[in-house]
Amino acid sequence: MMQMLQQIYSAPAFSIAISVAAYAIGVLIYKKTKQPFCNPLLLAVIIVCAVVVICHISYKDYMQGGQFITLLLTPATVILAVPLFDQVKLIKKYAPVILISITVGSVASLLSVFALCRVFGLDQQLTASLMPKSITTAIALGVSDTLGGIQAVTAVATLLSGIIGAVLGPIIFKALRVKNRVAVGLAMGTASHAVGTSKALELGEDEGAMSSLAIGVAGIITVVIAPILFTLLWNVWG
Repeated sequence: MMQMLQQIYSAPAFSIAISVAAYAIGVLIYKKTKQPFCNPLLLAVIIVCAVVVICHISYKDYMQGGQFITLLLTPATVILAVPLFDQVKLIKKYAPVILISITVGSVASLLSVFALCRVFGLDQQLTASLMPKSITTAIALGVSDTLGGIQAVTAVATLLSGIIGAVLGPIIFKALRVKNRVAVGLAMGTASHAVGTSKALELGEDEGAMSSLAIGVAGIITVVIAPILFTLLWNVWG
């Protein structure tokens, strides 16, 4: 019996099925509650983790199917360019502000992560793994590999960054009375990549377009400056 269950758990279709089902349940709960903390992706992670633990499924077995979902990250990110097409005039109007805002946000993210890693005494490899956590996973994994980080840690950190941004972003904007649609979108995309962008799209077309733009620009900026900044900071404060 146990051997048969193990064969089922290690089948790629099983991992894909529980992942899709978990997300579908998350979407259903979110639609019913409309609560920020019931983010579909967050609920899906909790459900999948629960199934994996209860059924004693190893990470290796789960990734037999999980790897196929991971492959969809890049095309899913590219699809986010669609809202940009409808907001070209808005992008041209705010081009200088957009570029400066995303650059400042990207650098601030890298510096804050490095500073916190030093405060908590994390080693060089873990620091390298966490620094690209605010950009989309497809790019973050490449940056992490370049810096000598652990890709599994980067993937988890990136996922958590996105979920936290999507959940807390609207609450923070409301508390600080930030109503500018461009500012909201740029902040969501720069700080919490595609997951934040999915929330930004719920807030409005302009927010979604700006957030989608921020994903790509923040990714490019991070790819360029992260290796330089990491090497410089580690040599000085490492």
